[in-house]
Amino acid sequence: MDNATATIPHAPLPPSATIDPKEAAHFGALAADWWDPKGSSAMLHTLNPVRLAFVRDAIDAHFGGDTRSVRPLSRKRALDAGCGAGLLCEPLARMDADVTGVDAAPENIAAARTHAAAMGLSIDYRAGELGTLGLSGYDLVCSLEVIEHVTDKAAFLRHLAAAMAPRGLMILSCPNRTVRSRVMLVEAAERLGKVPRGTHDWGQFVTPEELAALARDAGLELGTPRGIAWSPVKGLHLSDDMALNYIVTARKA
Repeated sequence: MDNATATIPHAPLPPSATIDPKEAAHFGALAADWWDPKGSSAMLHTLNPVRLAFVRDAIDAHFGGDTRSVRPLSRKRALDAGCGAGLLCEPLARMDADVTGVDAAPENIAAARTHAAAMGLSIDYRAGELGTLGLSGYDLVCSLEVIEHVTDKAAFLRHLAAAMAPRGLMILSCPNRTVRSRVMLVEAAERLGKVPRGTHDWGQFVTPEELAALARDAGLELGTPRGIAWSPVKGLHLSDDMALNYIVTARKA
């Protein structure tokens, strides 16, 4: 692991409340069937393989390991902020990372611990506010479909940056705030029962330009984002079309 020093653009951060209690309660209420691919988190189960394909490619590109290895994160530490019940943490653990998962909802952390134990995986799960946990030195920091649910997006990005090692890799994803995302991800998805009502607040979606500005303020530099699009033929897939959702890497500037 490379622990080379680097200039940090921000002084030590005071704890900042980024948790929205209503959001935490909403997602905590979904904990019981989070791991059911036909349950309330079915859309996340469909989305997860698409996200994981991007994550694996980003890991290989950043760390320069063997693309054929089943353990590309060996001897590396990974953090998933807003981990839910562990849909990303468990694959990262299987890639041989030392994984920490943080979530605002204690119910999600309880479900995550139970499922990881059943799978024989050792994952450090913690419930609480990211900025109060004093986490640092992670080679990989992920926060997927989370920033649109926090109260202070700028503070949240700074806390993510503070948790990352100087030469670490961050991966973020978020729904884009477009007319198409409002129609498909909020109105149609809720009406058709694809996501529970109240899951998304379209006004809190973040455009790629807004995320880039937030990242700069946190001392981060974004890579080139990829869209996560949907079509009747391909379903959800990585694309150049970012109208619905996008995923992107970040490094310390």
